[in-house]
Amino acid sequence: MKKRIEVTGAVIVRDGKVLCARRGEGKSLAGYWEFPGGKIEPGETPEESLARELKEELLCDAEVGSHITTTEHEYDFAIIVLSTYYCTLVKGEPVLTEHAEIRWLTGTEMLELEWAPADVPAVELIAKEY
Repeated sequence: MKKRIEVTGAVIVRDGKVLCARRGEGKSLAGYWEFPGGKIEPGETPEESLARELKEELLCDAEVGSHITTTEHEYDFAIIVLSTYYCTLVKGEPVLTEHAEIRWLTGTEMLELEWAPADVPAVELIAKEY
């Protein structure tokens, strides 16, 4: 049986656009787009995990808002359970540390990117709003 990995993703919205991040080389799913976030550590709530991951990955502070959706996708390496949340930047600008690229995009623009499969259901929901 494959390992289940619980992860979070941040849907950071500013001026009607959503922050999208492309995975860096050398990582699993390199080159695919995703919502920034990461693994939930033991003892953390999804919201605590997401706030921590944004500070580590993008060097900025964000307020975690409402839950959007939770999706599950089976990859060859594991089953990923992704919970996405709306987030608002409260301090700092996103800085590239792990991702190859970040872009602020409208819903239509988001649909043109090649997303990691676990992110696709959330992208489709969010694209309707932006």
